[in-house]
Amino acid sequence: MDTISDKAEETTTIQETKLKELLAYLSANSPFYKQLFTEHRVDINAIKSVTDLPLIPVTTKDDLQKHNDDFLCVPAINVVEYMSTSGTLGSPVTIALTESDLDRLAYNEYNSFLCAGGTKQDIYQLMLTLDRQFMAGIAYYSGIRKLGAGMVRLGPGVPALQWETIKRLKPTTIVAVPSFILKLIQFAKETNIDINQTSVKKAICIGENIRNTDFSFNILGKKITEAWNIQLFSTYASTEMQTAFTECSEGKGGHYKPELLIVEVLDENNQPVAPNIPGEVTITTLGIEGMPLLRYKTGDICMYFDEPCACGRTSLRLSSIIGRKKQMIKFKGTTLYPPALFDLLNEREEILDFVIEVYSNEIGLDQVALYLVPAEDSEECDHRIRAYLQARLRVSPHIKYVTVEEIQKIQFTEATRKPIKFIDKRL
Repeated sequence: MDTISDKAEETTTIQETKLKELLAYLSANSPFYKQLFTEHRVDINAIKSVTDLPLIPVTTKDDLQKHNDDFLCVPAINVVEYMSTSGTLGSPVTIALTESDLDRLAYNEYNSFLCAGGTKQDIYQLMLTLDRQFMAGIAYYSGIRKLGAGMVRLGPGVPALQWETIKRLKPTTIVAVPSFILKLIQFAKETNIDINQTSVKKAICIGENIRNTDFSFNILGKKITEAWNIQLFSTYASTEMQTAFTECSEGKGGHYKPELLIVEVLDENNQPVAPNIPGEVTITTLGIEGMPLLRYKTGDICMYFDEPCACGRTSLRLSSIIGRKKQMIKFKGTTLYPPALFDLLNEREEILDFVIEVYSNEIGLDQVALYLVPAEDSEECDHRIRAYLQARLRVSPHIKYVTVEEIQKIQFTEATRKPIKFIDKRL
């Protein structure tokens, strides 16, 4: 039987081999990295191991946005899919994939579903879009096909149709945004559907946090599990890395796939942080042909944990996203990240839905406006909401009450693929 040290040594060998292959590939094929290596006098032959990566400058989201085409390493004729980021942190970025990259994507998600206890006997109901250049949609679709499980491609929204399909086709697992799962629960209550008597036993949660950094459920996770006896699996991924971190049944962080990715968690000075310390997730993709990335800073702030998991996996795990570097809000002396605000707003029964908007005032300071759908239109409800926010935030954001129809117009634009809960209008 392999020991933990044997597995670690094998992982190191695989990563070193793939890293050397990547550096040679970028040096030969990537206009962006050719220039970076020349400008910074990077000798790729001096990079012998993962510990040598700090000899190479980091790549930022700004680089990818400003020089998008220069990251392409193959002729256009070899590109079979053009996908794009959601544009959460600026203008969307196009990611071009080859046939080999699509195979890698399927392998990644196949392993993610296995990690989350998936089997060939499962039926997955996909409550997400498979169009609009959305990588996650095609990744889940491909991974489930590779797993050999059943699949229902229903798309996002329409709780009535989701429940009718669940009753008819009896999926065992749903793949959905957690806040939409709450809408499913609410619809079930209103229409007398006994959700705990349905076929659904698990949910793969995408796009939103369901856990705190200590692995406990946050407000969103609690609300789902208190109403519905299903097992939740948190995920973390990005279009650029073409890889996902998915929880196992232990629920102790998203598992790392070292054969697909090298991950660093860096501080403000681009130095590695210790386990359990927040830092920026920085990735080097392995085995990608179209648009591989080297020391790419994702903008996502997480912590990592390196002790072996009870499930038997020994590679590191990532926490939920604590926040995004560019989305940090400094408001009246208080530092806030959107996920913390999401938790506060999800906690209150008086608030049915919300959008957070951040903008700069006339002297360049951050200001926060909350668009809220109140449970009732009354002074008492307003007072409870304002008192709660004052107590929890110690500062008072501007509040504007809106209707369900108005909030949906804000959350869903023609280009959006998931509900927008945070709008950043800062200069």
